[in-house]
Amino acid sequence: PTSFAETPERALANDTDDPFAGLDELPLDELVAAVKARNPSLQGALAAWNAAANKYPQAIALDDPMFQSMYAPKSWNAASNVQGSYYLGVAQKIPWSGKRELRGNQANWEAVAASYDTGEVQLRLTEAARMAYFDFYLNQRERELNASSREALRRFRDVARSKYEANQVSQQDVLQADVELAQFEQRQIELNQEQIVAVARINTLLHRRPDHPLPAPPRKLSVVEELPPVTGLREWAVGNRPELQALAARVQSEQSAVALACKEFYPDFEVMARYDRFWTDHEQQPQIGLNMNVPLNQSKRHAAVQEALWRVHKMQAEYDQAADTIRGEVQSAYARVQGSRRKIEVFESKILPAAQDNLRAAQSGYEAGTVDFLRLIEAQRQLLDLREKYQLAIADFHRRAAELSRAVGQDVLGPDRPASVPAAEPPEPARAE
Repeated sequence: PTSFAETPERALANDTDDPFAGLDELPLDELVAAVKARNPSLQGALAAWNAAANKYPQAIALDDPMFQSMYAPKSWNAASNVQGSYYLGVAQKIPWSGKRELRGNQANWEAVAASYDTGEVQLRLTEAARMAYFDFYLNQRERELNASSREALRRFRDVARSKYEANQVSQQDVLQADVELAQFEQRQIELNQEQIVAVARINTLLHRRPDHPLPAPPRKLSVVEELPPVTGLREWAVGNRPELQALAARVQSEQSAVALACKEFYPDFEVMARYDRFWTDHEQQPQIGLNMNVPLNQSKRHAAVQEALWRVHKMQAEYDQAADTIRGEVQSAYARVQGSRRKIEVFESKILPAAQDNLRAAQSGYEAGTVDFLRLIEAQRQLLDLREKYQLAIADFHRRAAELSRAVGQDVLGPDRPASVPAAEPPEPARAE
């Protein structure tokens, strides 16, 4: 392409194809798949992987052969009995046996690490897509709750006006209802703004215009009652997190670098062949030869081996630290998921039924004249607040589950969630001696 406007990235940015066209409800799994397919950060990680994979053929390749030539110009203008003098030759450098293989191993392990880096990017994108999805869900539920509470308050206002016109209450009840309605309208404006932000966040992950329309979120999110035991999830994470697998691959790459540094104690060769017309004896004109370096500077090579060994120790320490961090992330995320689930249970079994009974009692009491309007408004406000907190608890449960899934490296709520026994042993990188 001659300009950025012609590149595939630019075409994707202008792509009008909508994977959710015609859908009434935004499906989570399809959203995650679309984000993985369209987000530029994953494309960048894939490009880095492909770049690393192309280092292998470069690492194992021999240097280009060298062509040599030399002429004696005046010999061509000499007497006819003087032979024109020149020589032609070719030379090829050949490393000591095993050096090319070790360079290839080093490059290959780096490519393996880059492939696991791609998997880690996929985990982060999956978590980001789920977080944005649950924010979108929560905003929709809050807007619906605000609208339904506003309608209920309008009915209370009508009752208050009827009682005021019948001289049963003061005008303050009607005015208080008007104030509450105005606050609901203000809250609706805030929620509409939050909806714009939530939609923009999803569209940004999808690499398209921030204001592109989206289907509505689901009406309800299910909450699982049981999770796999945390001990199994911790070991599953250590055995399956791409971040750890990438570090293990980099340890192997550094181990290859140690072996390669040890090979530097052995010489490299250069084989050559030439035809030399400077020699008058025809039998001496065809020649073959061998050059080799003499590795006399042992201290330099010992230092290179020590440097490579310390790099191995550094990578091993990073692997161990990352494994400890991941175990801690899984434990913390698991506790937050369980806490969110228990909050939901309390809301459903105790808090919401009590708040609804309280509102019904306040409404009946106001209509009977035994409860003042402020008590009714307070009961309505309390019910709305608790319903919003209930929806927030549901959204938080799924957010914390998304965090746990990223920490484990697998969806802990999906059909393929890890069982109680880990599916793979943790990859132990080779250790430096």
